[in-house]
Amino acid sequence: MELPVKFVERMSRELGPSEADALCKALGSEPSTSVRLNPFKMSSGKWKGQRIGWSGYGYMLTERPSFTLDPAFHAGAYYVQEASSQFAGYIVSQVFGGEHNCRGLRVLDMCAAPGGKSTHYASLVGLDGLVVANEINRSRAAVLADNARKWGLGNMVVSCNDSSRVAAFEEWFDMVAVDAPCSGEGMFRKSTDACEQWSEANVAMCAERQWEILQNAFCSLRAGGVLLYSTCTFNRSEDEDIVSRLVEEYGEELMAAPDVSVDSAWGVVTGRVGVFQTFRFFPHKLTGEGMFMAVAMKAGKSNGRRRAPKAKRQAINPVDKKSSEELALWVENSAEMRFFAAGEMLYGCRKEHYADIEALSGVLSVIYSGIAMGQIFKGRLKPDGALALYVGLRREHVECRELNDEQAIQYLRKQDLEADLFADGINMVTNRGAALGFVKRIGPRVNNMYPNSLRILK
Repeated sequence: MELPVKFVERMSRELGPSEADALCKALGSEPSTSVRLNPFKMSSGKWKGQRIGWSGYGYMLTERPSFTLDPAFHAGAYYVQEASSQFAGYIVSQVFGGEHNCRGLRVLDMCAAPGGKSTHYASLVGLDGLVVANEINRSRAAVLADNARKWGLGNMVVSCNDSSRVAAFEEWFDMVAVDAPCSGEGMFRKSTDACEQWSEANVAMCAERQWEILQNAFCSLRAGGVLLYSTCTFNRSEDEDIVSRLVEEYGEELMAAPDVSVDSAWGVVTGRVGVFQTFRFFPHKLTGEGMFMAVAMKAGKSNGRRRAPKAKRQAINPVDKKSSEELALWVENSAEMRFFAAGEMLYGCRKEHYADIEALSGVLSVIYSGIAMGQIFKGRLKPDGALALYVGLRREHVECRELNDEQAIQYLRKQDLEADLFADGINMVTNRGAALGFVKRIGPRVNNMYPNSLRILK
């Protein structure tokens, strides 16, 4: 891979010739592979790789397996997430004083697709917390929604909006993360497209877009809340300069967050830009891809009131009592749940999330929230595939059939399965105990209910 000449020149100016040379050599090496476990679904027994120092559930792998052919991947038992990217979760945990203090937080991930950081935040805030994951690009938002379904915690709202619309929810969130669209220099060794499309004009365009998004994100953050800015690029124009501009613009409205401790053995380069603590990830200094992160807080104390804009429409509606009783049979702790309809699909969420989902859906383009339950026909639920992946599913209510690895791959390819494997009616399919989805057996015929859009084509 040949790096852009102007990029090499810029790095030489910003880092110095020797550091730039080391960086460019590293960008010509093989990229790393790492995963982050879903603590609600998977133990660490599966992975034999090296633990990632800053990630309690992260593993660095010595080689890249075929994730597509691993049923656990489709079950949402883990996420293939870059090691450097997992540092965002470490920052959140440190700033809030430990993972136990992250429970119940309301988080906005402003540029969320494909969902690596969003699902990480979802794990951190717990089932009673809420993550609003926004993505302006509709096709990328669809991928984000798929990953929210697979993660299966039921504590995510996926929206597809410009950041200016999200900013209407003033001082609404305890934390706002902006993983801004960037020139992608940190992804050069993973993406030849990123390398080929790089230009100084694109760097300048990205910087202006980042500035706009960051201002809108700041509007949504409550006083005393945490602001986390990140990019997967190296240049100062998109990193320190954007953070510096925010410090200059908002001045006394910003304050330093609690210090994030960093082990020197990790190879993370730390710094300061005003009240922001910064973190740089260089592939010649650590095992991971290039990234920049910066964290600070909004000054002041929150009065606890959150101002939602006036709803433009009634996008969700509570289900009737009979339907609610049927849906309640499918979930654990049903007394803590509330069920609603959005279009033809029925959903469930924790009671404390309903008002938030209603407010968000009334203003924003929300494409997924809570957990998709399915549709009711003749008083019985035809379950959506997302319900099988939900960690709060009541397995005693449905026939469960364990498939071996080969059979599980057949299911995920949406191929025919032998009827003798299943009981009559709806069955939930599992592999090594992990739920994958549903089938319906009608006599000698089996209807594979796995979504067409998700089936394995490989």
